[in-house]
Parts: sequence; C-alpha cells; structure tokens
Amino acid sequence: RVSFLLGTATLSVSTLLYYFLWQLSAPFWSWAVVSVLLGLGFTFFSGAVEAWLVDALHFSGYDGALETVLGRGQMVSGTAMLIGSVAGGVIAQATDLGVPFLLRVGVLMAMFTVALWLMHDVGFTPERSAHPLRATRAVLAASIEKGLKNPPVRYVMLSAPFTAGVGIYVFYALQPFLLELFGDRGAYAIAGLAAAIVAGAEILGGWLAPRVRRLVRKRTTVLILSGAGSAVILVALGFTREFWVALVLLALWALVAEVGTPVGQAYLNDMIESRQRATVLSFASLMGSSGGVVVQPLLGRTADVYGYPASLAVSGVLQILAVPFLYASRRQGAAADESHAR
Repeated sequence: RVSFLLGTATLSVSTLLYYFLWQLSAPFWSWAVVSVLLGLGFTFFSGAVEAWLVDALHFSGYDGALETVLGRGQMVSGTAMLIGSVAGGVIAQATDLGVPFLLRVGVLMAMFTVALWLMHDVGFTPERSAHPLRATRAVLAASIEKGLKNPPVRYVMLSAPFTAGVGIYVFYALQPFLLELFGDRGAYAIAGLAAAIVAGAEILGGWLAPRVRRLVRKRTTVLILSGAGSAVILVALGFTREFWVALVLLALWALVAEVGTPVGQAYLNDMIESRQRATVLSFASLMGSSGGVVVQPLLGRTADVYGYPASLAVSGVLQILAVPFLYASRRQGAAADESHAR
C-alpha cells in the first residue's frame, strides 16, 4: 500500500514537471532528468501491486487459477487506457499537447486519494529493519535465492529483457510510425488511435487468457506461442507500407502479446512464496527494464538511421530471442506450469 501511494505521488509530480518543461521550452537534459523521476514512480508499482493482489487472493481463500483474476484486472486496465488514449488524442488535437498531461495529474491524485482510503494490506506481514543497508542486502539475497537460483523462474527472468525492452519501444514507436504512414504528423488523434487499439487488445486479451489457457496443458505453451507470434507480426509490420494494413497488424500484435500477459504473471506468481513475492516480482521487472536500457536505444538508433519500419522488424528479431529461455523454463517441469485455469 505504501509503495503504491509513493508511486502515485511520484508520477503526479513528474507528470506536472513535464508540463512545466513544455511551457518553458526546456532543454533536452532537463527532460531526461524528469524522465528518471518518472521511471522511479513506476518502480514503486513494479512487484508491489501484483504481490498485494495475489496475497489478498490467497488470504481470502481464493482457490481458482490466477489467470482469471489477473485477466480481469488487465481488462479494467485496458478499458481505462482505451478511454484515456482516445480522449487524450482528441483533447490534444482540440487544445494543445499540455492539457492531457494536466488531466493525468488529476487522475493520479484521485487514485492516491482512493488508495489511501480503500487499499489495505492483507495476507502480508511487513518486515521491519532498523538498518537500510541490512535490508537492502536481504532484498538482494532473496532476489537471487528465490529468483535467479530457481531455474524455472530464472529463465522467465532472462526472457524479460527481450520482451519488455521490445514491448515498450514498439508501443511508443508505433504512434509516429502510423502518423508517417497516414501522411499527417499533426494528426494526434491517429496517435491516440494506436494507443486505443492496444488498449482494446488488452481488454480482449485479458478475457481470452483463461480461455486459451484451458485449451493447452502447460502455461509455457501459451507464453512461447505468444512470444513467437508477436515477433513474427512485428517483422511483418516492418515491411508494411499501407496505413490500414498496419492498423490490422498492430491490433493482431497487441492481442497476441496481451493474451500471454496474465498467463505469464500467473506462472511466475505460482512459483514464488508470499514472503518473497514482491521482491522477486520487482527483480523480474528490473531484469526487463535492464534489457530496455540496451534494447530501446538500439532500436531508436535503428529508427534514426533506417526508419521506423526497419526498427520494428529488428524488434521482432530481438523478441524471438526470448523464446529459447521460455522453452528452457518449460523443460524444468515446474508444478506451476500445469496449474489449470478455471
């Protein structure tokens, strides 16, 4: 709960700073500094929110598969993103680029208020440490012992740099890519449309995830097919020059990727004990972000030199590198791999 509140407050402040930098036509380095603060805000969410949910489910006696609940959560998230992305694009085009940022600050402040009032930790006992360095060492040791030294978890973590790094780049690159194909770089509603398609796929993917899971014996089957399928679609996008074809491929890419998200979350959570859940999930997020540190500048440079289409094709090639790690996790025969959705 405290981590969530800190994340919401940090994102509110950093988003407001973005608006002020835009008003002041601030130099690039100042945007980079505030972006670090924005990234800090998201780190408070990584691991903590998902662990809070799973611990609460176990505490309440829930005995169903996690895909069902995580999929529903993804549907809610996608619905909010769908409304926000369409509204943001239209509002930006009707007013200016700053107004959606101010609206985001308002939404984040409302989230903080609701969480402060309604969010409570259940099924979780916080560990109090008098010494920050001792606590940091304990967190690192738990991340390694329960994460990297646990083979099926380790291989999922090692796949994250390719999937997470590519996914974040593609989401943002698709918007200028579509504007380029559309032929009007000022059509912000088109950029909003790209985000709306991803949001719609997130909703449908959350609904489909438990249903797709029931069709196969192992969770890793869904993860491997999702990773390989989305990689192939990205390569196809790189060779697309028609705006409407690109929109269809974008929707298909997002749907294939989003079907695998709740399944991957459920697989990882079922392999982690409650005491180390937030720690290991955060470490897995760190692995994904570490990949982004390398992958995203590489793809951005590819776009600078060869254009957005080439960077999307390279994204697909990089993402396919996650599949061998997912297959290695599958070969470990973890019990969580065959946990059945209901």
